[in-house]
Amino acid sequence: MKTRLLGATVALFVSGTAYAQAPAPDNLEKLSNFQSTGTTEFTRIEQGGDYAAGIKKTLERISLPAGFKIGLYAVVPDARHIAVGPQGVVVFVGTRKDKVWSVTDRNKDRVADEVKDFAPSLRFAIPNGPCFSPDGMLYIAEQNRVLTFPAAEFFYESPDVAAFNVVKQGDLIPPSEESYNHTARVCKIGPDGKLYISLGQPFNVAPKDKLDLYREQGMGGIIRINTDGTGREVYTYGVRNSVGHDFHPQTGELWWTDNQVDGMGDDIPPGEINHQTAAGQHFGHPWYGGGDVRTNEYAGEEVPYDVVMPAVATVAHAADLGMTFYTGKMFPGKYSNAIFSAQHGSWNRTTPVGARVMVTFIDSDGNARTEPFAEGWIDENDEYLGRPVDVAQLRDGSLIVSDDLTGALYRIWYEGK
Repeated sequence: MKTRLLGATVALFVSGTAYAQAPAPDNLEKLSNFQSTGTTEFTRIEQGGDYAAGIKKTLERISLPAGFKIGLYAVVPDARHIAVGPQGVVVFVGTRKDKVWSVTDRNKDRVADEVKDFAPSLRFAIPNGPCFSPDGMLYIAEQNRVLTFPAAEFFYESPDVAAFNVVKQGDLIPPSEESYNHTARVCKIGPDGKLYISLGQPFNVAPKDKLDLYREQGMGGIIRINTDGTGREVYTYGVRNSVGHDFHPQTGELWWTDNQVDGMGDDIPPGEINHQTAAGQHFGHPWYGGGDVRTNEYAGEEVPYDVVMPAVATVAHAADLGMTFYTGKMFPGKYSNAIFSAQHGSWNRTTPVGARVMVTFIDSDGNARTEPFAEGWIDENDEYLGRPVDVAQLRDGSLIVSDDLTGALYRIWYEGK
């Protein structure tokens, strides 16, 4: 396996795979001017061996509806949110560390042949959220910056890539509010061609002395901007920490998950899948901890906004994260325009829940119901064998699911009739 060694590099063993990690220089200015950086090597991740075999063994215990199958698509350390290239060439996977991975299935056997770091000459900071525009522009939402990579499906083969600021470092949120908590961004291009970015607020319950600043900046909300970084506005208010959103394929309306308040008990408050029908709607935080459950910190206070209640109340503390609407043709018709979403699993609960993929069906009136689709990553000892993060759709209509505990992408496909 070929690795990149720079300076005082330390070889780390992450998700069962050894790879070299070193601070990269900030070469954004050079790349924006189409200049070479001198970077010549990638970090490559081994795809076979005992570690991959162990993941495949775990997948044998995953239950799915009749006719569906699941398999290992790729070993991807710290795999978080997923962006599938519009041309079907490559899948980009963000992390909460300093890597973005490119995943390529070169022989189209629906198993990845190559996983290597994307843009290794750049220094990323929590590049959790990649997303694509329909015309092939890759965007990566970091902790406090948004970058764009034109023709990423072409340039990713080289260590140097075309890269430009959309929101420069320090302008996505005030630098004073940078945190280690609730700082994993996600992005998506809306039907209006604008870029929608979630900005989690860093507290369990946002304190009163931060509310005016957060409302102004869109922290604890979802903002939208033009793809050149102009025209910033707050689209969604009253969010605790959303790490997944998508637009209904027919109505164009925004749906999103939200992680709710910890420390209130095993069974409250519920998690949320929300449905937004207009700009500027408020979804309750910090007056509500989840659903209609009031927070202890704001109990008894009058809520100063009209609050939109969740479309779906999910099991408490299951940590609903990434989601996507299904638009493929592989699955049976009942799954058309349904939401597939990942439950990362609980930490603030005496008995763990989640660690599964859910499906949410929406009727013609907008009413929604959710149920488990793929589960089994919690064993009989209440031990996590995996923690799903995001769900995305490949061009053939199958799904890929990321897992940051095992460091993997899974593929789910349908073989039934």
